[in-house]
Amino acid sequence: MSKEQRFASVWDAIEDTPQQAASMRARSELMMALQRWVKDGGKTQAEAARLFGITQPRMSDLMRGKIGLFSLDAMMDMATAAGLDPHIVIRKSPKRHKEPELAAA
Repeated sequence: MSKEQRFASVWDAIEDTPQQAASMRARSELMMALQRWVKDGGKTQAEAARLFGITQPRMSDLMRGKIGLFSLDAMMDMATAAGLDPHIVIRKSPKRHKEPELAAA
């Protein structure tokens, strides 16, 4: 009988490190917020692309969820241009990670 492993998010399950998973969680939340902003605002991809300072094909990549093509910085800039207020929330992880040891100087 195998023991099932549970993850807090899909990114925790598929990324190699907790750092990569955290970055992908933030990027995916930003991407979904940007997609929602475009759809809810009735914007065309061309209109949104002009506002964001990107090409329409790049906007299409965003709307199709091609997350690997967008950095966290780029999406933060786009969210700000859209009038959104992106911010980062820092909280202690529910997982019990061993604290990294600092080297003595």
